[in-house]
Amino acid sequence: MKKKLYLIAIAFLGIIGTSNAQANNPECMTNLSIFSEHAKVKNYEAAYTPWKMVYENCPGLNRATFQYGERILKYKIENAAGADKDGFVTELMGLYDNGIKYYPKNYTLGSEEIKKILFKYDNKMVSDQQVYDMLHNVFTKDRSNFKNPKALYLYFSSLVNLHKAGSKDLQTVFDTYDDVNEKIEEENKKLTARIAKLLPKEEAGTLTSKEKRQLEAASTNSESFGKIAGSIDSKLGELADCENLIPLYQKSFDEKKSDVKWVKRAVGRMFAKECTDDPLFVKLVEQQVALEPSADSYFYLGLLKQKAGDTKGAVADFNKAVELESDSTKKSNILYKIASIYRRGSKSTARSYAQKAINANGSNGKAYLLIANLYAASANQCGDKPFDKRAMYWKAADMARKAGRVDPSLKSRANKTAANYMAKAPSKTDIFNSGMAGKTVTFSCWVGGSVKVPNL
Repeated sequence: MKKKLYLIAIAFLGIIGTSNAQANNPECMTNLSIFSEHAKVKNYEAAYTPWKMVYENCPGLNRATFQYGERILKYKIENAAGADKDGFVTELMGLYDNGIKYYPKNYTLGSEEIKKILFKYDNKMVSDQQVYDMLHNVFTKDRSNFKNPKALYLYFSSLVNLHKAGSKDLQTVFDTYDDVNEKIEEENKKLTARIAKLLPKEEAGTLTSKEKRQLEAASTNSESFGKIAGSIDSKLGELADCENLIPLYQKSFDEKKSDVKWVKRAVGRMFAKECTDDPLFVKLVEQQVALEPSADSYFYLGLLKQKAGDTKGAVADFNKAVELESDSTKKSNILYKIASIYRRGSKSTARSYAQKAINANGSNGKAYLLIANLYAASANQCGDKPFDKRAMYWKAADMARKAGRVDPSLKSRANKTAANYMAKAPSKTDIFNSGMAGKTVTFSCWVGGSVKVPNL
């Protein structure tokens, strides 16, 4: 029997890899096979004893010891009480530490410390102060591996709670808000770039099973970051309104005016919270231009001109910002801004800039949503018959759905928009009565192109 189990272990390890030095221990190999087979079918009670033998004697034998060990110990914790439960908790915390020790390529300080913190938080073992201190330490020491959306939210949420309790100042809240949002944007940028590479293969039906899993994971994670970003904004709430921002920046201006990072963040936050009417916003923008005449500077100069009603001057500054911007994502966002200016004037020009935004960054879902809105707003001008006019909503809905596919963080908004347009498009009854099923409706207005009427 032992020989059979040993052979099974050899086959199993051929798939997931072993440490040669510890693979010479037959007892470890046998117990590895036993606990892994039990763990696969979620029989964690039976898996515990053989797992513990391997973990204590051959921790570097195979990474499965840590992958399954986490599940086994969480099961034991859920089904224990008192001193036994405390012992399993201690064992789990040690497992996270040892994962970094034995498999540094697979487990990082950021990922494993976050697991420990989230476990303690979920089990009400830590205060807001402890949560913030621990997460701040991880964010500071291993920012690149701080990728857990829930942890990012807790990092900021615990800080806001501490501020409301009087132990953290408002500037720290704003600085952390910026840090967390920059991290969210950074991670979502990576995810949408991965999605952009895989979507054409999905549409062509050439995705491998591995690529399909990658696409699904990237889409799910991007959607999660979108939800977390919204939750963080809600948590910040009224703390970031103009009544708080303006006095804070006025008070700090003389001290911080040479700090480019502080000035840029102040300008960005006042813009985001629509505090641009205050003279302080102009003062900050001018200071940013003086410190760093860049794409950002011209962008905000354009905003000031737009605010003053100088649309032509604003667009000129925005276009200058586009020329100076080397980052494709930022360039896309500026082009989207120009498109937004034209949306109530020349819809064709608005679409042209929105398409430029998409060309710069294929993951700019907002640009797709803008084009969808332009199409929907033109329905009455794009057809002679009521059916043809309403057919435009199919084209608009397709664009809205595309927004959610290229940037899943916008998925909820994109799906609602698409559903709204589909409700305005011809119904099955309309299609039947018109005799248009399967035919093509061509648009002769500025939109151009066509749509195929669904078959019944």
